Amino acid sequence: MSTKQEIRLAGFGGQGIILSGHILGKAAALFEKKEAVFTQSYGPEARGGSCSADVVISNTTIHYPKVGQPDILVLMSQGALKTYGGSIRQHGIMILDADLVKLESEPDGVTVYRVPFTRLAERLGKTIVANIVMLGALAALAAVTSYESMKESVLSSIPRGTEELNIAAFDKGYEYGRSLIEHGRPPEED
Repeated sequence: MSTKQEIRLAGFGGQGIILSGHILGKAAALFEKKEAVFTQSYGPEARGGSCSADVVISNTTIHYPKVGQPDILVLMSQGALKTYGGSIRQHGIMILDADLVKLESEPDGVTVYRVPFTRLAERLGKTIVANIVMLGALAALAAVTSYESMKESVLSSIPRGTEELNIAAFDKGYEYGRSLIEHGRPPEED
């Protein structure tokens, strides 16, 4: 039986969206031995413009590399919601940066999770790891790859000397996501 998941990560340039897509695809292909295809899209501006990373993961050959209607949609900016919010598949999972993305109404037939990626990264002292917080939450909330595979992919994709910060960010996102699933609410604030 074929299991295929289409994932779109979207935000603005400078948030690490493209790197996150690369890490996700690498976790699936190298560490879980699945088929994975990664494509990226930038707006006309580099930093600050809209961007997305699409990843298709399957246990069989992938015949078409583009994501049409994602099963999982991660949005890290209001602009990303405006551009991609209506594209999610029925019964899909939408994961939003709780502080940067506001829905006017809940989409029908879609499970929505709100995780403060940027705020959690700020608490660790570096907003630049918000994308790694997001990958931890994605691993917990959507189970696209295992915790171990995603963590290994993060470690093999970041600059030397940043391992402690990045793994703290990944674990913070993962713990937040696990709390949403297990308790139906965010973890207690520090």
